[in-house]
Amino acid sequence: MLLIISVAGYAQVSSDCSTAIPICYDTPINGGTNGFGADDFNGQTSSGCLEATTTGAIESNSAWYYFRIGASGQLGFNIQHRPEEDWDFALYRATDCSNLGEPVRCNFFDNREGASATGVGEDPNGIADSVQYEDWLTVTPGEQYYLMVNNFSNNNDGFSIQFTGQIFTTNPYDALDCDILDNILGGPKVACQGEIVTLDATTEDATGYNWFINTNSGYQQITGEHDAILEVTGDGTYRVEVLTGSENLISDVQVSFSAVPVAMAVQDEVVCQNEIGFSLTDKDAEVLGAQSAEAFLVSYHSTLSDANLGINRLESPYLTNPGEEIIYVRLTNRLNPNCYDASVQFELNTLVSPDLGPDETALICANNGSVQIGVDNPDSSINYSWSTGEVSPIITVTTPGTYILTTENSFGNVNCIRTKVFTVEESIIPEIQDIVVDDFSFKATVTVNVVEEGDFQYRIDDEDFKETAVFENVLPGLHTIHIRDAFGCGVVREEIVVMGFMPFFTPNGDGNNDVWQIYGLEELSNPVVAIFDRYGKLLKQFGPNDTSWDGTYNNVLMPPTDFWFSLQYENDQGERRTAKYIQNHFALKL
Repeated sequence: MLLIISVAGYAQVSSDCSTAIPICYDTPINGGTNGFGADDFNGQTSSGCLEATTTGAIESNSAWYYFRIGASGQLGFNIQHRPEEDWDFALYRATDCSNLGEPVRCNFFDNREGASATGVGEDPNGIADSVQYEDWLTVTPGEQYYLMVNNFSNNNDGFSIQFTGQIFTTNPYDALDCDILDNILGGPKVACQGEIVTLDATTEDATGYNWFINTNSGYQQITGEHDAILEVTGDGTYRVEVLTGSENLISDVQVSFSAVPVAMAVQDEVVCQNEIGFSLTDKDAEVLGAQSAEAFLVSYHSTLSDANLGINRLESPYLTNPGEEIIYVRLTNRLNPNCYDASVQFELNTLVSPDLGPDETALICANNGSVQIGVDNPDSSINYSWSTGEVSPIITVTTPGTYILTTENSFGNVNCIRTKVFTVEESIIPEIQDIVVDDFSFKATVTVNVVEEGDFQYRIDDEDFKETAVFENVLPGLHTIHIRDAFGCGVVREEIVVMGFMPFFTPNGDGNNDVWQIYGLEELSNPVVAIFDRYGKLLKQFGPNDTSWDGTYNNVLMPPTDFWFSLQYENDQGERRTAKYIQNHFALKL
């Protein structure tokens, strides 16, 4: 429940803490500021978030109020004002103006963004995490608070204070303690235009009553009104004279009626579903008509109950749901949220507009490959069309190129269209340029080089495929290299032989490296090694049982130079092969 404390005029103004205006549950307050007043901070330069201005004092055109808590719960308040003005506040838990201490809630943010409210709790304009608002206050009975509202901009058209919070739902009539008021008629009253405010001056031992009204031209007696109760339907300050047998009693009260807005009819909407949402605030002008947006607040709700209670406002932009839904509109008097109109609603029809995701690149295999592109889970209510002229959600592509998919969902003159571009490229078939085998150790390193780089994966023998083309610690013997396109466009295989041999030998009879030999021939089937000089002359040939050469030809030691060799073997199919990709030369040194 929202407790309103706002009336027209600046009758309820006090610039000093010592004369702070009491606030009760039914007390309407519309304030302004009319001067610096006394320095309630005794020359201090700061109080909570408030700091001294150029005048040297913390206060800069201030208004003071106080209230006492009558129940336990959550409490907040809204200080509403014109967006052009800058208002600060500080709330003190204290019973004595001479001992205020530090404020329990305080806000001094400037109003460069043109906010129309500041306070404690939630921004009535639905702004989440507003810098103009402080956290809710948890209160208990008997606590007394002083509230200073300070005008920093010196641009002063006044403000209204509206109390909020759970405490006014659980204790609507005693959330604030009204014993702080000492007045027959109580504090000022506020209502909506068209309502009746009942003033009750019933006093024990009264012999009669005279009623008066002041509408800024002095008190005038109301003809014919002499009962204890007066029903009021217009703004003004009302006075009752209670006639007794001795001294007559006088009591005044201010009564104000707030305008009740009238929400204008709004058009139904058909929109396309998107990630941004529908801007509900675009409907504000329709709802307001000729009424002022500064005076009335438009909000939107998913149920009529929420609209009547003024809760659970829908955020704008509003993320819509596919299909039809009813949006309920509430138009509220900013100074008195009890004065509202929630009679208007409109239908929001959201057409499905599927999220096609980002543009994609697809690959087809060379040599008559194909690929399917499109939407995996099509919607039967959507029309699909392609730049090729096809009208199915998924098409089969056999040639590289650019393919554009367009989706369309229409209702009346609203067309929800989305497009997505598929770029189809032809994959590269791997082609081996060279395989480098480091044969100069018992465990070799094998590196595969391809003619053209692509998205390839590599494997040796039965190991797993991997992204790198380098294999380390490869043992001597017959091995198979596999290369495949990462998109499954075939596998290229190459058989290699890995042998270990010395890059040079020194047949000088010193017992070190006197012969040249190959390690791992036993891993091959029927291997034959042939050694040649630089001119191709066969110098030596041996098999698995004779795996070395002493550097002689016809028992004569060959001179120091480079020599070449070839290696033949039989594969698993019994075919005789010459080993490729081995570094088939070595040196004789003396």
